[in-house]
Amino acid sequence: MQEIPLFPLNTVLFPGMPLHLHIFEERYRTMIARCRQTGEPFGVALIRQGQEVGGPAEPHLVGCTAYITQVETLADGRMNITAVGHERFQIHALKYDRPYLVGVVQGYPLARPALDRVEAASRALRAWVRCYLQVLSQASETPLDIQELPTDWQKLAYLASFLIQLPPAQKQDLLVISQGEELLNRLRILYRREVTLLQTMLVPHEEDSIGLFSAN
Repeated sequence: MQEIPLFPLNTVLFPGMPLHLHIFEERYRTMIARCRQTGEPFGVALIRQGQEVGGPAEPHLVGCTAYITQVETLADGRMNITAVGHERFQIHALKYDRPYLVGVVQGYPLARPALDRVEAASRALRAWVRCYLQVLSQASETPLDIQELPTDWQKLAYLASFLIQLPPAQKQDLLVISQGEELLNRLRILYRREVTLLQTMLVPHEEDSIGLFSAN
């Protein structure tokens, strides 16, 4: 168990993924200053109830630690920061004795699946992520730089969780999954669904087309 400052947000952070924040509230200026002084992370957790700015917020119980990698300090004391997700945690208690929220947390690592199963699940997911990026590029008419996807199954899973365009609540559902193989398979299903939807959007509309939306 350890205590870390918490930053409840309307976004979900995954390990290894970037986070860009504009810091203007005094409580979070204080929090970021402390993290910079100590070199310790802060925790990002999706808001369950409450608001992101100006008031209290109740976070979901699973979040991700973040280490600050870059700070731009503005003239009036506001800051633009970049942080990177490090590891998942589970909140066991909340403390309200500081200007910002503090959580008593414990690490919440993914359970490692059997090697043969994770390799098969990774291959299947990698193919769908690549297809998704290609179709998304076509749908948005924006060229995307599709670089080589990670070979490490856990890095691939978190990158896939970061890239897919889903509401925060659905991304939180991905973050809380405890089994590595389940996460890979859930992502594959989601990517297959999103690719199908995007491909449907790209089909030219013709009034006399028949069978586009088949019961099959």
